[in-house]
Amino acid sequence: MKALPKALPLAAALVAALFSHASFATCYVVYGSDQEIVYRAIVPPVDMSRHLHETLPLVAPGGTLVFSSDTTECEVTINKLPVMASQTGTSAAKLPRTDRR
Repeated sequence: MKALPKALPLAAALVAALFSHASFATCYVVYGSDQEIVYRAIVPPVDMSRHLHETLPLVAPGGTLVFSSDTTECEVTINKLPVMASQTGTSAAKLPRTDRR
């Protein structure tokens, strides 16, 4: 029974480690049809609960969305998405545009 109090924190740490992958940030990059980066941030530019073929053409026609758990390039947000993206109700509208001052 003396081992039980010592095993409890270890079990809690193991459970936390198993579910911690969900807390990692993701870097979302949208390439335009000319392969230029038009969006890069840790916030998705579209509603990720829907299919990408439904939402991405609304904010970046002809674009490609790439997402990765590597956030080293995501420190600086890039948002060159058209103003119409704010009318689609996507999360990209919630980020400030970096090309405007």
